[in-house]
Amino acid sequence: MLRLPSEIVADRFVPTARAMLAAELDARGLSQQAIASHLGVSQPAVSNYVGGEVALERRFSEDARMVATIETIAEGFATGEMDSYEALSELVALVEEFEDRGPICAVHEEAMPALEGLGCDICVRGPDEAKVAERSVLESVRRAARLFASSEGTVELVPNVGSNIGEALPDAREATDVAAIPGRLHAIRGRVEMAADPEFGASEHVSGTLLAANAADPGIRGAINLATDDRLLEAARERDIEPMEFDADYEDRQERLRESFTDRGVPRVLCHRGAFAIEPITYVLGTSAIEAVELATDLIEAARTGN
Repeated sequence: MLRLPSEIVADRFVPTARAMLAAELDARGLSQQAIASHLGVSQPAVSNYVGGEVALERRFSEDARMVATIETIAEGFATGEMDSYEALSELVALVEEFEDRGPICAVHEEAMPALEGLGCDICVRGPDEAKVAERSVLESVRRAARLFASSEGTVELVPNVGSNIGEALPDAREATDVAAIPGRLHAIRGRVEMAADPEFGASEHVSGTLLAANAADPGIRGAINLATDDRLLEAARERDIEPMEFDADYEDRQERLRESFTDRGVPRVLCHRGAFAIEPITYVLGTSAIEAVELATDLIEAARTGN
């Protein structure tokens, strides 16, 4: 079902705001007629608001930002220090804040399930090319995660810290330009489980490795991390992919990798052997998250079967 964000504002936010504001003004001793004048509604409507006959959207009414905004407007109206224009400005600013991946987004996703998990911010940015690219990247990571979770043997190569799958936007510069899985993928009771739908900025180490690779080769935009396993590395060599080993130390890792990639080129497989409190990890890279996972699952299958 197609639902516009403005419908959520009109059908859920406005009645909740009016009911909350009517209650606050009533508590400050204003008459129902005065309240009706401030709200731009009839006196019977105010009676319904004050009598609790209008259902509140709890995701709005219990939000501290809305509570504070309503109290500010109510106090301003009661003391005469705020006019309707100023009150409208306060509410419009609140709506804009709520539309920026806030409670209006949550209600919108519930009313229009097709938006769920997309990290939608169409209210903020509009349907521009950048947003289309973001949706494409999020869907790629989601599909790659499903492929990894459903493939044979992958659970054995999920490190204790968990695996993550990332894909960078074109011209990525920072971690917020890389979509990954919040909470990572974990091996649970013999299965690979995804903690949550992909989001931008949800990874540190995978995104750092990917950004370093992407800076040297813009065609590399996908990555997955696995536990380091000699059988996996040998399977890569049998496919003429020579894994690059690097120092596990976190300090300046992204910059060190960037320099190595610039000097030696970007390998499709790189790994470290761990260090104190650092688990050995292997990264598999690709032109997309899906390609990286396809290569990773191929190497895992070869490591398992010797083929």
